[in-house]
Amino acid sequence: MTGPDAPDAAPRTVPRGDAPASVTGGRLVLAATPIGNTDDASARLRTLLAEADVVAAEDTRRLRALAARLGVEVRGRVVSHHEHNEAERAADLLDVVAGGGTVVVVTDAGMPAVSDPGFRVVTAAVAAGLPVTAAPGPSAVLTALALSGLPTDRFCFEGFLPRKAGERARALADLADERRTMVFFEAPHRLDDVLDAMVEAFGAERAAAVCRELTKTYEEVRRGPLRDLAAWAHDGQVRGEIVVVVSGADRPQAASTADLVAEVLARADAGERLKDAVADVATAAGVAKRDLYAAALAARSR
Repeated sequence: MTGPDAPDAAPRTVPRGDAPASVTGGRLVLAATPIGNTDDASARLRTLLAEADVVAAEDTRRLRALAARLGVEVRGRVVSHHEHNEAERAADLLDVVAGGGTVVVVTDAGMPAVSDPGFRVVTAAVAAGLPVTAAPGPSAVLTALALSGLPTDRFCFEGFLPRKAGERARALADLADERRTMVFFEAPHRLDDVLDAMVEAFGAERAAAVCRELTKTYEEVRRGPLRDLAAWAHDGQVRGEIVVVVSGADRPQAASTADLVAEVLARADAGERLKDAVADVATAAGVAKRDLYAAALAARSR
């Protein structure tokens, strides 16, 4: 007996030479699925779904629907693998790998382990010395970042913000001075509140982009200051999958030598030793103590 309902089906797949494999030939594969447009599915994803011994899916119904759209027959066993059973499911999946089988992990959309199930089973596989590889593909994080029009050389992914207003405000306050571009996932019904909180934490003029329904028919990318994006979100119910990209904080402008000297002299006039004032101000401003001391003496002698 073969098919998804055959729990004791023997492993069939022999890993190809370009993919990591254990001594027994088993492997765990994280496979990216389309984030919207089915045509983005890779040929490798199709092959893996057809040949895997076990496909661990975040939602088994969505996996079967995707396979149908791709024209792929999933012949291996299909099991659920989501945030509520990931920890307990990991041992069973790794038993298959240890026995020489191929286990493919997929989520509803995008790359497993990125704000989706996958992290725990990867950690367990690494701890057990079992091979883990990936079939890369669509990523909402990178797609939104690329389309945002904001700097891409350095960025950080923050996932979903806390749902409670107070916790969300504290999380954003901790990011207020972050200089890298920030990427967030968000639910559409919370977008207006989240953008309001970002205005409060980052300032109304901070550049940002809201990316909606990426790669789908009604894809939309709104760019502008947080103030304008928040107003847009309040105008009507925003629908679909949402990614918010926010530019990093500007580097603080370096104080001029004249300003630093004025601060040093003011502290000295208040009774502080000139050398102590120079040392403190120079350290805070990141300038040479010797140069600032010389400038302060010159200004004092005028």
